[in-house]
Amino acid sequence: MGPFSFAASASVLPREVRAQLAQDVADWQGSGSSALELPFNDPAFGDIMAAAEYDLRVLLDLPSFYQVLFLQGGASAQFGLLPLNLVRRGEHCDYVDSGYWSRRAIEAASSNCSVEVIATGDGARLPPPSSWRRSSNAAYCHFTSNETAEGLQFHEFPELGGVPLVADMTADFLTRPLPVERFGLIYASAQKNLGAAGLTIVVLRRELLGRARPGIPAPFDYARQARALSKVNTPPTFAILVAARMLRWLRDNGGLAACMIRNKRKSERLYAAIDGSGFFYCPVALANRSSVNVCFRAPTEELEESFLKAAEAEGLLHLRGHPRIGGLRASLYNAMPEEGVDALTSFMVDFTSAYRRRRA
Repeated sequence: MGPFSFAASASVLPREVRAQLAQDVADWQGSGSSALELPFNDPAFGDIMAAAEYDLRVLLDLPSFYQVLFLQGGASAQFGLLPLNLVRRGEHCDYVDSGYWSRRAIEAASSNCSVEVIATGDGARLPPPSSWRRSSNAAYCHFTSNETAEGLQFHEFPELGGVPLVADMTADFLTRPLPVERFGLIYASAQKNLGAAGLTIVVLRRELLGRARPGIPAPFDYARQARALSKVNTPPTFAILVAARMLRWLRDNGGLAACMIRNKRKSERLYAAIDGSGFFYCPVALANRSSVNVCFRAPTEELEESFLKAAEAEGLLHLRGHPRIGGLRASLYNAMPEEGVDALTSFMVDFTSAYRRRRA
């Protein structure tokens, strides 16, 4: 099998989903047209969006008082749009600084509202929710559930409070069951676990709609998008189709409980190979290790470069760590097959053995 891509920025797709999408592009349901040519206001595309939302609601067991939005752009766009939609004049919002992407969110939000940083991690550990200094009068409390750059993940969530809890779940959305009713709003770019870049899914309590500041452009107003069924402007039609195919694949393969079991098995296998190698090491505290972004190091940067070059020659692709962090990183999103992890761990053993033979 293979090659296998361990990229953090874009996930692999299951073979059966790729095959279905190839058919969709070549000939949409026997029409002679391509799915790429579907107008967003065509009933057929409306059916795609409805199916995607239905499957998402089933997977999350989502109550009816939550709104689902299919929006253009990535999660980074929501960094600035959140305060424009949720923070009224004179209000502030709370943020947890847990790593690279949460700091990006803080920076963007600070341009549009007053931000209070209520907890800070140290790069290897996350501040536990019990330590967050949450305000009782914040417009919302924001955290990043999984830091892809550092390989950190929250494995417990705060209890429901009076302040809406907002989470950037881009990296680990739909990788495990979720106590969704604790959250006021969840947002996630689709390219990690739902396929193609260009789409961000926003799930929010309907009571949070209608708070947008005057003058916000219509495509960025959550309430207007809700009223227009995410069609204020042309939605990312093909990315939504990919997400629809992935959502159905997730349902057909056991839902989120099965995802969690598979992802835990994959990550535990890789962490065991790292910890038992006597060569590679993981700088992340055991309790905060991510099940979807496994970050690790070799003894020297020169050896890391050698490892990357040799791995690529074996079809093990995109294992370089985040540019700001360095090191090595294997991303194990929902569609990464267990065979990919087996291939990687086997190669790590071979690479380590070859290094030791050269040193002997």
